[in-house]
Amino acid sequence: MKIVFMGTPEFAVPSIKMLVENNYNVVAAVTQPDKPKGRGNKLTPPPVKVYAQEKGITVLQPEKIRTGEFYRQLEALNPDLFVTVAYGRILPQDILELPPLGCINVHGSLLPKYRGAAPIQWSVINGEKVTGITTMFTDIGMDTGDMLLKQEVEIPAHMTAGELHDCLSIVGAQVLGQTLECLKAGALKREKQPEEEATYAPMMTKETGLIDWTKSAWEIHNLVRGTNPWPGAYSEYLGAKLKVWKTMPVEGSNEGHKPGTIIKVGKSGLIVACGEGIINVLEIQLESARRMTVEEYLCGHRINEGEVIG
Repeated sequence: MKIVFMGTPEFAVPSIKMLVENNYNVVAAVTQPDKPKGRGNKLTPPPVKVYAQEKGITVLQPEKIRTGEFYRQLEALNPDLFVTVAYGRILPQDILELPPLGCINVHGSLLPKYRGAAPIQWSVINGEKVTGITTMFTDIGMDTGDMLLKQEVEIPAHMTAGELHDCLSIVGAQVLGQTLECLKAGALKREKQPEEEATYAPMMTKETGLIDWTKSAWEIHNLVRGTNPWPGAYSEYLGAKLKVWKTMPVEGSNEGHKPGTIIKVGKSGLIVACGEGIINVLEIQLESARRMTVEEYLCGHRINEGEVIG
């Protein structure tokens, strides 16, 4: 079975690694072009490319996928199956029809909930207790194809999006392996997605992390962990941007304070009033400074009770 793997970020690496380690015939890896990163804007290859080159797998990095040239490159590989994991582009119908066994996708949610670009982050931001992995046959829609296998994963109350990402990337590879075993055995069952249950997880932007202190302590906490590590939750403090990296909702009343008011300052954190309840801010980062605990910050700086964040 000749497989063309399509994926780009770190999330996709365990899946292509699983294919290689289980002796699947990966004839090529399709990934997005190298992009400038860091302060020096150094051209950096995507993680899937790095792994594929280490294993001697042919790498294709088309700038555009809706071209005759890219179609002919795929056609020449004579693939039996496409496997896509966070490739980042929607494949056109003519490409989807190339492999006789179709295209299997690994998606980081329990479809049809959280279709789209950022299912992991929005699951956390929205305070979901459970998410998971769904494998599906890809069609031309946005994660709308027939579902194959699912596996649930619990989201603890203080897990960050980064931690959930790492967990789901491993589970995704496992479910992909199970899906391919069922495919080889002729035992795959397709299930249509119930459209009435569909929700969407739009792409994250830097503005997604803006904290609205009028929301409840738990909503703010979920935003902080759901935007960790990117783009990071933030607010304004004394005219500067303040990133908030770690929080903990605590029992107690906001005592009628304006949302964002610092009620108490101590080594254990900043107790801040929310629209509903209070929250302990544990780790912060001011502009041009490193991320640090509130205790570390207070060693060289002063924060006053009664000041308002935001």
